[in-house]
Amino acid sequence: MLKLKRQPTLPPQLQWKHSNEPELLSWAIRARNYNIVIANCMFAFMAAMILAATFFMYSVYEGMEQPWRTLSCMFFFAFILFTISCMTHQKMNFAYRFTDSGVEYCEWKNPSKWPLTILKWLTGITAIIVIALSMTDPGFLIGALIGPGGMALTYILLANSKKYQAIHTQYHHLEFEWKDFTQLAIATNREVVDLKFVKFDERLGRTVKWSLNIFCKKHQKENVANFIKPHLPSKTPFIKTKVNVPLSTD
Repeated sequence: MLKLKRQPTLPPQLQWKHSNEPELLSWAIRARNYNIVIANCMFAFMAAMILAATFFMYSVYEGMEQPWRTLSCMFFFAFILFTISCMTHQKMNFAYRFTDSGVEYCEWKNPSKWPLTILKWLTGITAIIVIALSMTDPGFLIGALIGPGGMALTYILLANSKKYQAIHTQYHHLEFEWKDFTQLAIATNREVVDLKFVKFDERLGRTVKWSLNIFCKKHQKENVANFIKPHLPSKTPFIKTKVNVPLSTD
């Protein structure tokens, strides 16, 4: 039913609880499971700060010849802005499986290898450029220590940091019965189907009232909601409303 591009590979430790039941519907997707407006505001604020720092950097490098003065500032701005975007607009992997018993979903995130790869290549390229410039002006050797040297040290620390790996690693596998859901909603502001539920949490030892956000590809949330509706209790409200997607927590 759902053909999603860039479907993430399911984690090897995932074992569906109701794997013995026929699969009615399933898919996997990468989505931003947080308030995008807040993330955009944070990114815009940081972009303004970085732009101010870039102009300051340009004024400090007044003795550097063109075009290296402009190119170095542009590189600084682009690299830092790209790094900030990786932090403010990360995506989480989601997998959903529907059976007669209910809904199972898994969310997970593993440390991305491409930021470290880009950092490694940028370190090498920047080092070559600075070394070439130092042949005309030995003062650039100081820049080699501060710039490429700092980037190389950052790469080594991140690549071997268990804390960095732990921060960027998440795994949750939850399941819900159809009777637990008390409301079905199609989000008007996100590609999300929202299911409110009441469920006894064994870990907390109490009943929890919360929402399950089902992330869908464009133009598929109505089909998903219409598929879910017949499985819910007959008097379950079915509405369209704005849905706030909060930042997920462990």
